[in-house]
Amino acid sequence: MEHILKITIVGLISGITGTGIGGLIAFFVDRKISNRLLSSILEFSAGLMTSVVCFELVPEAVKISGLNLTVIGIGLGILVVILLDDMVKRLDSVKNTKGNSGLLRTGILVSIGLALHNLPEGFAVGSGFEASVKLGITLTIIIVIHDVPEGIAMALPMKIGGFSAKKAFLLTVLSGVPMGLGAFVGAVLGHVSQQFIALCLGFAGGAMLYVVFGELIPESKRIYVGRMSSVGNILGIVCGIIITMLN
Repeated sequence: MEHILKITIVGLISGITGTGIGGLIAFFVDRKISNRLLSSILEFSAGLMTSVVCFELVPEAVKISGLNLTVIGIGLGILVVILLDDMVKRLDSVKNTKGNSGLLRTGILVSIGLALHNLPEGFAVGSGFEASVKLGITLTIIIVIHDVPEGIAMALPMKIGGFSAKKAFLLTVLSGVPMGLGAFVGAVLGHVSQQFIALCLGFAGGAMLYVVFGELIPESKRIYVGRMSSVGNILGIVCGIIITMLN
């Protein structure tokens, strides 16, 4: 139980650290950052996540319990994140809001989506530590970096939309809390058997891949279409490879 508690604490700290750093950056930003920079940051985090799934999560799951169970886990992960996305879309009721109130609504919706997505990311950390300490540490580093631009995307619209900087920062930090819950669930389920660890790793991989290709990259291209964002993605993949090799 002490082992699971430690993993939960790591998941909680990493969740609030990544989003908190993003919220802290937005705390000091008075104007909207350039679309090119924000797009490049999003693509960089997408590249990082792609690397850890392709070079750590999936190979580890296959090594533990074979390809079939891993593929099942990936499919379940994709399905669950799609369902979570549908929940967020149902909450997005008023599309014709104008001005600062519209920006405030955007920030709130991003915070809800971020909190929901932090569950499967925490799940990845929890099951990753059950597979190996190396994999758990790698996932923790990648997810912390990945959560920074999402924290910015959440806090900045709320600040511009009328929330005080302190309130926007606090809500951004709180959105990282579900990652602790996800880490707890991942550690508990991964503790059942080696096969279940493989299923959990596949699930986390599928969830993260959908976040990358279903959300991060499309959102990046909506914000800005150009070479810099693609370069950011490539740099993210390379940095992810380096991190996985160093740990």
